Amino acid sequence: MKPQIQEDEFDLRARAEFSLAYEPGEVPAKLLRHTSLLARRGVQLSIAVLVLLCGGLAGVLAMRPPDVVRAAIEHEYYERTLRGNFMEVQPLLAHLGLEPDKAMPGYPQLMRPCEIDGQIAYHLTTFLEKGGMVTVFALDHPPALKETSGWWANVYWQVVHSKKDGKPLILVAQQKKALLLAQSAFGKPPA
Repeated sequence: MKPQIQEDEFDLRARAEFSLAYEPGEVPAKLLRHTSLLARRGVQLSIAVLVLLCGGLAGVLAMRPPDVVRAAIEHEYYERTLRGNFMEVQPLLAHLGLEPDKAMPGYPQLMRPCEIDGQIAYHLTTFLEKGGMVTVFALDHPPALKETSGWWANVYWQVVHSKKDGKPLILVAQQKKALLLAQSAFGKPPA
């Protein structure tokens, strides 16, 4: 048996007022709890993932070399094991901005004209003592490239300007030390 609770006049009046205030079964929207969109865990995690992805993409695009350098890296990858002399030394030295009466730096492995990004490029792969293999590309009509360097597609690359005419040369090597030696052999000394 349930105990009877005595209700006074105030309780009866309050119950009557509340029963007239709202339709039964319908809760007013202002009484419901509202969570802001940004306070929800799923939205917070989605925003965090989006920020991380955008940051990662920006980082990759910031390190990305110019188009012609990427094309030169791809070209070097496919001709890495090719050996031979397919052109004379003097014209190649002239395209690389070196004096024609000087000896070719290092031990040349490959000398040939080729095509990169639709233009003629002069390709020299040489072995530099105490540095390793390095590939040098001189383009016939090079785009304006500033001196810069980086790491892309598992190789180191660097753009230097030639000693004689200041044309940009693209250096590609698997070892960073080879780039340092190639820069001193082919590029202008730092001012």
